[in-house]
Amino acid sequence: MAEDRLPLKGIRVADFTWFGAGPIFTQILAHYGAQVIRVESQTRLDGLRIAMPMPKDKPPTVNMSGYFNNFNANKLSVTINMGTEKGRELALRLIAKSDIVAENYTPGTLEKWGLGYERILQVKPDIIMVREPMQGLTGPHRDFAGFGAVITPLSGLSYLSGFPHRPPVGLGTNYTDYVVNPGHAVIATLAALRHRNRTGKGQLIEVAQLESSVNVVSVAILDYTANGRVQERQGNRLPYACPHGAYRCQGEDRWVAIAIFNDQQWEGFCRAVGEEWTQEERFATFLGRKAHEDELDRLIESWTSQREAGEVMELLQAHGVPAGVVQSAADVLDCDPHLKARGYYRYLDHPEAGRTAYDGSGFRLHSTPGGPTAPAPLLGQHTEYVCKEVLGLTDDEIADLMAEGVLQ
Repeated sequence: MAEDRLPLKGIRVADFTWFGAGPIFTQILAHYGAQVIRVESQTRLDGLRIAMPMPKDKPPTVNMSGYFNNFNANKLSVTINMGTEKGRELALRLIAKSDIVAENYTPGTLEKWGLGYERILQVKPDIIMVREPMQGLTGPHRDFAGFGAVITPLSGLSYLSGFPHRPPVGLGTNYTDYVVNPGHAVIATLAALRHRNRTGKGQLIEVAQLESSVNVVSVAILDYTANGRVQERQGNRLPYACPHGAYRCQGEDRWVAIAIFNDQQWEGFCRAVGEEWTQEERFATFLGRKAHEDELDRLIESWTSQREAGEVMELLQAHGVPAGVVQSAADVLDCDPHLKARGYYRYLDHPEAGRTAYDGSGFRLHSTPGGPTAPAPLLGQHTEYVCKEVLGLTDDEIADLMAEGVLQ
């Protein structure tokens, strides 16, 4: 891949983000050529640097977290003590030489450092500033702290997740951190870059993570708005599909998901299964299948449980029925033939963690496909480079700042 042809080549990002939503957003920019400089601290680490998993055959360090490394490929790392006046001055100099500054701290953190939007405009009038506060920069909850595990229930997602007779179970992961918030931040940033190209003016982008996440429950909100009906947990079922669920297959904890939305798909299912019960009159219509959904699910699982999940998926797909294996992480990484054929996962050599898999990009540009090409940085790995090549400091100035604890 010719990196000089990537669409964001020449764009520099001063990255003050940490944990999930922020670093995933800036990594997407890095995948497509932006120079993303993570501003980190040795005295207050990004919590993901010490989060599991880590290679089990090596002693743990702040550079070994698979969690952190997967979200920070293609980036540079500079360590600055933001608790010092000179450290804040260095950060401001970096921002002055950047096109975008990104942060997802609790509102007020940058202002405490003297790096609020109005101050930044004084040194970089056309800056694009992207802020990802949990609930926004204004409002009664503006100062509330939280992560994806908090945003998921606040947005209404957790309330809808689980079975009717059980408490909410959530999504099993901080879904909003990985998909919704970073995606909205990227789209907004690209729009702001286009606006700047046309007008020469930057702007402040506010991606309130709660408001971004509420978009996901739009159908439930529309149902309440139009019908006054509060949607409840339905397990794997949908009111407009039947059968719709996950069914046990041969092997330990092996399942297949089947989703039938119309009579044509049901007819394909009947042809594929070939069992007498599929021809029963009570299952001939959608309303009939819905009225006998418990019994239908039991019969389907009596059939799937005698077969391997992959066999069921391929047979049903061949008859036009939406079906898919419920894959584990091991399945997705090592066994899925489609992801392997497309080369989704990139294997990169990290100086401490070794050769590990990195997520590919969620989209591909035909001429400039992008994606991870360099492993995540070691903590402070590029401090000297950034100070010399970006900030223009001399060796003596760098040595003095290190001696003073400004550079870590």
